[in-house]
Amino acid sequence: MEQVAVKAGSGWKSKGLVQTIMRTSAANLLVMVISTLTSIVTARMFGVAGKGEFSAILFWPTLLAGLVGFGLPTSLIYNMKNNKDAGIGADFVRAGFLFQIPVSVVVGVVSWTFLPHWLGNYPDAVVNTARWYTVTMLPVLLAVNLISALAQSTGRFNIYNGVRLYIPLFNLVGLLVLWLAGNLNLHLASGVFLVTSVAVIVWSLYSIRDSLKIPWFRGLGNRVAAKALFGYGSKVFGVELLGTLYGQFDKLMILSLLTARDLGLYTVVYALSRVFNVVQTAIANVIFPQVTGMDKDKIIATVGRAFRLSMILMTIVVIPCMFIGRFLMGVLFGAPFLEASTAFYLLSIECILGGGSWILASAFNAMGRPDLVLVRQLIALAATIGLFFLLTPLYGLNGIALALIIGAVIRLAVTLTSMRMVFQVRLRSLMFAGDDFRFLLDRVNAKLKRRDKR
Repeated sequence: MEQVAVKAGSGWKSKGLVQTIMRTSAANLLVMVISTLTSIVTARMFGVAGKGEFSAILFWPTLLAGLVGFGLPTSLIYNMKNNKDAGIGADFVRAGFLFQIPVSVVVGVVSWTFLPHWLGNYPDAVVNTARWYTVTMLPVLLAVNLISALAQSTGRFNIYNGVRLYIPLFNLVGLLVLWLAGNLNLHLASGVFLVTSVAVIVWSLYSIRDSLKIPWFRGLGNRVAAKALFGYGSKVFGVELLGTLYGQFDKLMILSLLTARDLGLYTVVYALSRVFNVVQTAIANVIFPQVTGMDKDKIIATVGRAFRLSMILMTIVVIPCMFIGRFLMGVLFGAPFLEASTAFYLLSIECILGGGSWILASAFNAMGRPDLVLVRQLIALAATIGLFFLLTPLYGLNGIALALIIGAVIRLAVTLTSMRMVFQVRLRSLMFAGDDFRFLLDRVNAKLKRRDKR
């Protein structure tokens, strides 16, 4: 097979790509700031153990939505981008949304039945709140994922960013209202998260209503479209399932082996460490729908440049910001949370490695090879889970963080190896290109000049 050389700049000439990434990065930063403020409010009001109990309530619908998404959001993006016909596009949307109805009912019944066992070490009040919150929030989260995918596939990143921004913003406002009214408790705080999410869904559905004007309940639908949607979804589902387990198994370990206090500490330092993933998450979210449908060389060039720039910039930023983050942890959350500062350092490094790895993985999905990501996730997840069971009893939260960072290194190594072996990409071209910074400066200067002309 002919070797693919990554040509500098060849994949970044699509109009608006850099601007979209910058806007999405800004939205990610705002989401991170708002989420941090929300975490501060809940940590200060509930205390370390109460923060852990609240995190346990919020955890289950997030986990279950990832486990039963069946790859439909990613498949919706892929099929909408590769099938320009409006009629078949409507069939993709219809099949995706309607399928989630029975899924929500079945998973809701299962979670209502087994949550008392899953949260056996928690008070009855926490378990009861978790039951109704999980059952009602699960269909909301599944709808959010499909709406976000539909917005991405149609290029409406204002709606996509709005969904991600408005939900945590209204959550924070609702918590502050409860706090000022003197009624901030776990039950009402959970209700705020549910109500605000529903309100944002209503707004997003109205904003994207032109894509939803379809015959929802006419006949059995387009079987060809359903086959394509669920066919590609089945390919990426394994990847996304493993991604969900990889992203949530640490909390499952804490719920099983440690205490609510440990979960409270961990959720704070984990959320604070994710600030280093703002740019990389934006790139990963934008790059997949943008490059899907391009030829292979252009996909690799675009994704490779995104990976290099994100890793260089975030490595420069991470070291001083880790120490600033520790200082802020003590000031904003309180001295008790400094107990988990070592875990914070490890998670910050893991965040950057994992973010870069997901950027590279978007190339596999865009080229219709999600199976390669599945293999990567299987290897990394097996190693990480084994390390969880080995290191958590020995080192507690630090053991979990150490297992995650080793898993991130494994994911990145397997991804690079796969690109070399399957697509014949020269690893040096992925790791280094001399004109990356010049390219970035040229784009920023061009943006500033256009702004000055206005």
